[in-house]
Amino acid sequence: MSVAPAPAGQPKKAATAAWIGSALEYYDFFIYGSAAALIFPDVFFDESDPATATLLSLATFGVAYAARPVGALFLGHYGDKLGRKKIMVFTLILMGLSTFLIGCLPTRDQVGTLAPVLLVLCRVLQGISAAGEQASANSMTLEHAPPNRRGFFTSFTLSGTQGGQLLATLVFIPVAALPEDQLLSWGWRVPFWMSIAVAVVGYVIRRKLEETPVFEQQTASEGVVRLPLAILLREHWADVLRVIGGALIASVSTIFTVWALSYATSDAVGMSRSSMLWVGALANLVALAAIPLWATLSDRIGRRPVFLVGSVGSAVMMFLYLWSISTGSYALTLFLGIVTFGVVYSAANGVWPSFYGEMFTTKVRLSGMAIGTQIGFAVAGFAVTFAAQIAGPDGDDWSAVALFTAALCVPPVIAAITARETHKVPTELLGERASGEAARREAVSA
Repeated sequence: MSVAPAPAGQPKKAATAAWIGSALEYYDFFIYGSAAALIFPDVFFDESDPATATLLSLATFGVAYAARPVGALFLGHYGDKLGRKKIMVFTLILMGLSTFLIGCLPTRDQVGTLAPVLLVLCRVLQGISAAGEQASANSMTLEHAPPNRRGFFTSFTLSGTQGGQLLATLVFIPVAALPEDQLLSWGWRVPFWMSIAVAVVGYVIRRKLEETPVFEQQTASEGVVRLPLAILLREHWADVLRVIGGALIASVSTIFTVWALSYATSDAVGMSRSSMLWVGALANLVALAAIPLWATLSDRIGRRPVFLVGSVGSAVMMFLYLWSISTGSYALTLFLGIVTFGVVYSAANGVWPSFYGEMFTTKVRLSGMAIGTQIGFAVAGFAVTFAAQIAGPDGDDWSAVALFTAALCVPPVIAAITARETHKVPTELLGERASGEAARREAVSA
């Protein structure tokens, strides 16, 4: 049975809601990354051992990624049972509140070891929220989009992510420029306090969004799926593994955003905090334009070739980017940072929402994307901690970190090579496993 197209204007409304929601959500998520690299070692950990404090601070960044698979199991399950909209609203409110609470936490000097414990707890709540955000937003935009433009419309979720990262960086630039005593006492808290607006703005934006036609059709014809996870693991286990492998490409983002920032501002290199934050800001600004362009190209030539360009290219460019930091040349670092993260990485980053989502049927799409991506993202999150160890006692072995990052780009390449090309498959036929069943549905639709 064919599915009626989304109401006029609804695809754009869904894409806009995904963009703004993701931007607000990932503003919260990425201000933590900046603070973990620049502030938290002094505020929440033992200042007498700076190297260990930095390592522990970067580990708390990874904690959220460890919590993501757990959040994905629950939010994916309920997203496929109750709909995409409810999860989109819930995750945004949870992220806003947990991030606001981080800005209210007492420091180590005030309450001792309780301070990092509370920090980790809030970080876990951030991770649970992020686990459902992208999968629900991606599912919503993909299922609302015209079949021949799914890549373009779903890319708005990732454009929003880059927008949130850009906003987080721009907010942190004046904060990082504060005098040391003001920065460590109250200045670092301001970006976290600002996140309370996330809960308010996100609710207003997303509460008016309609559920997708294919989800409503699926629930009307087959009823609510009782155990989406059982169907997912029985019929789509191979694609879940592909998504896990593909999601490791996010290691490029975490290494670029957190470890490279920490390395560049360390005594080994000595670049200023503000100047390196501008590298991230301008790279994200370029990514805002590059992501929809790569996604549009994938609507024409397919998801796999564009994703491969991003995966292989990122492996190569990270060597050049980290080398540029080691030279101490800010102009070279700025240029290669923009090319690496703003252009090349955007090829994989812009196309994966449609690439992964098209692997699954409507009944398990949110679960499949949430669980697959969040397991892969968990590895990517802790890649920062591993990188800090690999970099050696002085934290300056950039070539080892580049090689480590390139190795993490290999599973995404394998995932793309072994995946099916789906950019021309009708939305209602996505994820069909048996060619006979797909042919039967096509005949019924005709």
